[in-house]
Amino acid sequence: MFSIGLIREGKIPADNRVALTPLQCKWIHENFTEVKVVVQPSSLRCFSNGEFKKAGVELKEDITDCDLLLGIKEVPVSELITGKRYMFFSHVKKQQPHNQKLLQAIIEKHITLIDFECLEHEDGQRILGFGFFAGIVGAHNGMMAYGKKTGAYELCRVTECKSYRYLMETYFGLKLPNIKVAVTGSGRVASGVLEIMNLLGIIEVEADEFLKREFTYPVYVHLKGHDLYEHKVSGKYNREDFHLHSNQYRGKFPGYVAHTDILMNGIYWDKNVPALFTWQDMLKSNFRIATIADISDDKEGGVPCNLGDATIENPVYGIDPVSRQIIDPYQETGVDVMAVSNLPNELPRDASNYFGEQVIKYVLDDIRKGTSPVIERATMVKNGKLTERFKYLENYALGGKAV
Repeated sequence: MFSIGLIREGKIPADNRVALTPLQCKWIHENFTEVKVVVQPSSLRCFSNGEFKKAGVELKEDITDCDLLLGIKEVPVSELITGKRYMFFSHVKKQQPHNQKLLQAIIEKHITLIDFECLEHEDGQRILGFGFFAGIVGAHNGMMAYGKKTGAYELCRVTECKSYRYLMETYFGLKLPNIKVAVTGSGRVASGVLEIMNLLGIIEVEADEFLKREFTYPVYVHLKGHDLYEHKVSGKYNREDFHLHSNQYRGKFPGYVAHTDILMNGIYWDKNVPALFTWQDMLKSNFRIATIADISDDKEGGVPCNLGDATIENPVYGIDPVSRQIIDPYQETGVDVMAVSNLPNELPRDASNYFGEQVIKYVLDDIRKGTSPVIERATMVKNGKLTERFKYLENYALGGKAV
C-alpha cells in the first residue's frame, strides 16, 4: 500500500488550497486500490474536514508513516519531518532569500523534496501549476483597480463570489470604456488573463494596430516573447537562445507604454531577463499606463515598480514614480500596482479542483510507481543532498548569498 498524506498548510498568511479535493481522493481510492490518501485535519482549508470524511478519506493528525507528503506552499521549518518525502512549492529555485533557511533545514533533516514548480515535460513545459486561476483573479483585480481609479465602472471583489461561475455572472451587462490593455506572457497565467478579456468582451487586436490607432471599443494585445525581446546584436528573437542567454537581449515593451492603459503581466522572469520598462520610462510624459496587474509578482523584477506583495485583503497600492515610494492607490499622480503572491486563494475550491485534476492526470501514476524521469528531474533534494540539476543552489544552501 502506497500512502499519501495531505498536510495541513502552516505558512503565514494561511493558504486554503489543497492538492487533492475530497472527490478526487475518493476517485483515487476507487480506481487505485493500492493507494491510500489520508488528510491532516485543518480548519483553514476551503474543503472542510467533514467533506473529506464524507468522501471516505481518513483524517489523521500523525502522518509520519505516509510515503509521500503533499502540500501547497512552503512548509514551516518547525513542521518538517525528518527523513520524509515531500512535494510542494518550495520557492527556492530562484534562490529567494526568504526561503534560504527552508532549503537548509530540508538538507539538514535528510528530506527528499520534489518541487511542483519543477515538474516538466521533456520540452521544459511545466506540468502543474495554479497559473490559470492566478491569471483569472489577477486580471479581474487589475480591471477592478482601473475602474476604481477612473470611476468609469465598478467590479466586485473576487472574494465576494462563491465560485468562478458566479464571478462570470457579475460581468453580465458591464460596459467598459475604450481602454487599451497589454497582456504579456504565453503560459497558464496568460491563458487565465485572456479568459477574462474575452468574458469582458475586450477585443483582441494585432500589435501594429495597437500601436498605430485608438479604438471606439475596449481592446487588448497579447504580447509573447518575440514581441517583448530582441537580441542586442541581431535584433531577432529565438526562444531557446533567449532562455539560455537572456542577458544578451533587450526589451521592446517601452514602445507600448504610450499606448497602454492597463498592463497585465504574466511573463516568467529571472534576474537576467530585461525588465519590461524602467523607472525612467515612468517619468516620461508619454507613459500612459495607469494600472499594472503584475500577476507574475517578482519584486522589483519584470515590473520594476513592484515593491513587494500586496495582500488579498488589500491587493492594490499606488506608486509615486518620482519618489519611487508606495502611496495610497487610485491617486491621479500615481501608478496603481496589483501584486499578490497567492491570487488563486480568492477562488480556492475551483483552483484546487483544477490543480488536483492535473496531479491525477500527469503525476499520480509516477508517484505510485515510485519514480520516473519527470519525478527525478523535479527532485531538488534527495535524502538531504542536492541533486545534480540543482547543484547551482549549493552556495545558497550553505548559507551564502544568492549567485
